[in-house]
Amino acid sequence: MKHNLTGRPTPFFVTAPLPCPYLSGETERRMVAELTGRDSSSLHDTLSRVGFRRSHGLIYAPICQNCSACKAVRTVVDEFEYTASQKRVMKINRDIRVKFASAKATTDQFQLFSRYQDVRHTGGDMATMDFYDYQALIEETPVESIVVEFRDSGGDLIGTCLVDRMSDGLSAVYSFFDPNHPRRSPGTYMILWLIERARTMELPYVYLGYWIEGSSKMSYKQRFNPLEYYTVNGWSYSPHPEALESVG
Repeated sequence: MKHNLTGRPTPFFVTAPLPCPYLSGETERRMVAELTGRDSSSLHDTLSRVGFRRSHGLIYAPICQNCSACKAVRTVVDEFEYTASQKRVMKINRDIRVKFASAKATTDQFQLFSRYQDVRHTGGDMATMDFYDYQALIEETPVESIVVEFRDSGGDLIGTCLVDRMSDGLSAVYSFFDPNHPRRSPGTYMILWLIERARTMELPYVYLGYWIEGSSKMSYKQRFNPLEYYTVNGWSYSPHPEALESVG
């Protein structure tokens, strides 16, 4: 299957059906394209705006036959307002020092990544990743990517986020944090930091990946409102805009 999205034909491939890692009893399939050549950034931007996500040198979107629970989501930066709890998170983390780095894997990052997987995603595919797998996750990128490190006042690494720069926003590709700091809420803090960074850069959106209806693992993304969902009708403030149309 080929589509002409950036002036040249782009080949797409469909993966074999596999058990869904988020919803029990469901089967996952993906439409995938390779990001190669000088048009990689343009293709990445174009497809991200229609609900695709990057992983390594590929970009994909779910095309599951009997399920449409996955919705790409993005926070509208200019309209974002802090909740009381988010303000507390920012206050608690005033001592955090942020460092930008090129998309290079380090041993320090990998050790934190492993601790995070052991506590938060025991038994998941990523829990078995070794350093070279982690290195591929971070470094195999054909677009403009950076690693953002978050360290406390003592210099300890408490969070890391792989971020892609897009023409209209920042895309949080993958983030992980020290699970031994629940009071800090480092996962929440990193997203709030990205929103403020996008505001400083005058970028309208922070792309947060997929929100999955019915998955408790993805429910946290609804705390960063206003949130736009990508549906069959394009970007909408509701995950079910067709329902709103029928009411109207």
